[in-house]
Amino acid sequence: MDYTVRYGLEFNPFLKNSKEIVIHTNEYKEVLFRLDYLAKTKGFGLLTGSSGKGKTTTVRNWAASLNPSLYKVVYSSFTTLTTNDFYRNLVTEFGAQPAFRKPDNFRIIQDEITRLAVEKRKTPVIIIDEANYINNAILNDLKILFNFDMDSKDRAVILLTGLPTLNSTLKLGIHEPLRQRIVMNYEIGGLTKGEGRQYILEKLKSAGCNQSVFEDNAIEAVLNAADGTPRMISKLCNACLLIGDSTDSNTITSDIVMKSVNDNEL
Repeated sequence: MDYTVRYGLEFNPFLKNSKEIVIHTNEYKEVLFRLDYLAKTKGFGLLTGSSGKGKTTTVRNWAASLNPSLYKVVYSSFTTLTTNDFYRNLVTEFGAQPAFRKPDNFRIIQDEITRLAVEKRKTPVIIIDEANYINNAILNDLKILFNFDMDSKDRAVILLTGLPTLNSTLKLGIHEPLRQRIVMNYEIGGLTKGEGRQYILEKLKSAGCNQSVFEDNAIEAVLNAADGTPRMISKLCNACLLIGDSTDSNTITSDIVMKSVNDNEL
């Protein structure tokens, strides 16, 4: 018997490549509120959080919700590239032909932003993911790159996302001009116990589950081990389902959770 059948699931909701299920926790709603504020005000935004807290998932769903007649989303995660290659990639994401020289790519990006903002009345939303890996040369350039009309107007949204170390980097004196222009700065925290329980139960429900799969103390054990990190909660729950099935257990107990924790070497 397939493990999804045993646990009354149409699919495994804890696997990354399964159907995406977004759980609207208070933290998720707060991040969306901050991002919507940034979209209205324009300028620089900073969204940080440790690995597995859901930054990319939240930003992806927020970006997909933006009205395409009002916003043009440009996404880049190539932050480990050389300075000019980074700009060449950004030009390509705008749908333009990149140049060989950095000043020319600068001009192309600014021209594309102006074309969208002034001619098409669209706000460019530039998402730079994994920005904690970005080099100082690029960070130094960003304020200049998005400077319009002698720094009197913000024509685009520039969202930097990454690990909390990005905040530390931006506190360096060399980046003070950029840090002063950040209009939205938010760090995603871990899920509370209540939100973690909601996360597990709503994932199961969204996968068509109508039976009790996890015992209460098993959920508590998962949440204690995962320490509020959604990715780790999913990882442990997935392991629990596989272990439970292999041991012919129709419900997930705290003992099964302990085995999954050991298997994941937490």
